[in-house]
Amino acid sequence: MKALILEKYMNLTYKDVPTPEIGPDEVLVNVKACGICGSDVHGMDGSSGRRIPPVIMGHEASGIIDQVGENVTNWQAGDRVTFDSTIYHLDDWYSRRGHYNLSDGRKVLGVSCDDYRRYGALAEYVAVPHHILYNIPEGVNFNQAAMVEPIAVAFHAVELTPIAIDSAAVVVGTGMIGLSVIQALRIKGCGRIIAVDLDDQRLGLATKVGADIALNPQSDDVPAKAKEITNGRGADIAFEAVGMEAPVNTAIQSVRRGGTVTLLGNVTAEISMPLQAVVTQQIRLQGSCAIANEYPAVLDMMERGRINTDVFLSKTAPLSEGGTWFKKLYDKEPGLIKVILNP
Repeated sequence: MKALILEKYMNLTYKDVPTPEIGPDEVLVNVKACGICGSDVHGMDGSSGRRIPPVIMGHEASGIIDQVGENVTNWQAGDRVTFDSTIYHLDDWYSRRGHYNLSDGRKVLGVSCDDYRRYGALAEYVAVPHHILYNIPEGVNFNQAAMVEPIAVAFHAVELTPIAIDSAAVVVGTGMIGLSVIQALRIKGCGRIIAVDLDDQRLGLATKVGADIALNPQSDDVPAKAKEITNGRGADIAFEAVGMEAPVNTAIQSVRRGGTVTLLGNVTAEISMPLQAVVTQQIRLQGSCAIANEYPAVLDMMERGRINTDVFLSKTAPLSEGGTWFKKLYDKEPGLIKVILNP
């Protein structure tokens, strides 16, 4: 099969590799669409430490089942599927409690780190356990299904966060995850939503999908504006979808006493933050990791048109052109949010 391989940092090669062999509890999926995640772009230069070459990256994907393992009875060749990015054990302590995203020994497709290497879906075929599969509804195409994973990440964060119908929210970072958070907040009935980003074009998309106010911290005082629309208190909740020190602190400074800040961004390993402000204002800080059972809801809302996926999709291209599009994303070419490669 053909695959896009990170052979060394900053060097992606499109080449022939062996087709994966499946185990008794796995299926072989003929990949039809695979998105380039921001974590893959950061992994390309070695900065994340989670894409150690050689590795086939890619975990946002969809396709058609080509083969099923001998123990697989509820799936068959020809089924249209997407799949979770997390590979987990069904009998794990966390999995049994509905938190498979935290399970012992969990692995992520397309990740190569000190603990494990699991080849991903930037290839013609990928092998995955059958218990992470989901049927693609009739009204959802392969490109849309390849976006379920990042959208589900955003919905998971929103599910973790206390939201009332009059909640004021701040969303820092309006890439695909942040834009998905805004849509999830609208679906949940959130009140005022402030979108924050350094990119005015992305802020325009944020208002298109449901943000009431768009602020650029280079010219706007975000915490002051959050107080202005909440009678001087600050936002009830904030979401940080960048993963760097400045936006995390913007989120913390924008919530009221007793507010909640949910952290989704995961670029910087360590940051400094205003600890005394967090403690004395009783601000709740929580991380949100991956996905835990949000796929069915996201697929259903996609089919019913409640999630705008068109706003995310910047470009589709053949897998053979993957190296070019990784470079464009790495160089932060204007206007790019989600690039999907089609093997």
